[in-house]
Amino acid sequence: MPGWVQQGYEEYAKRLPRECELVLKEIAPGKRGKNSDVARITRDEGERMITAIPPGSHVVTLDIPGKPWTTPDLAEAMQRWLASGQHIALMVGGPEGLAEPVKQLARESWSLSKLTFPHPLVRIVVAEQIYRAWSILNNHPYHR
Repeated sequence: MPGWVQQGYEEYAKRLPRECELVLKEIAPGKRGKNSDVARITRDEGERMITAIPPGSHVVTLDIPGKPWTTPDLAEAMQRWLASGQHIALMVGGPEGLAEPVKQLARESWSLSKLTFPHPLVRIVVAEQIYRAWSILNNHPYHR
């Protein structure tokens, strides 16, 4: 990822308190070429994603057909997540989307938009929205 992506992500991640720590686990995408077996690549990526999920986590997929949350909706979801005491695994798929087994693990699915965003922007937007939702829950002036 370009430096500006890492910088943008870290800016919001570092603002969150320890009890709401944002941890990025990046899964290397499979090699794609002209005659690649995209179904196999997506399946392999999904297997690596599932392996990276902490045991007992509440899995949330980020997927276009998911529920389009407002920021207050995300704050409500975050309040539920924090109260559960579970790890929350926010899953973002590769270029072809999420593997079906990853989708099946999800207890919720969140759609950022009907638009398709590049991964660098998704990383920053999700980090910012998590911080914004936390600021709503804590009456922090960031969200106005």
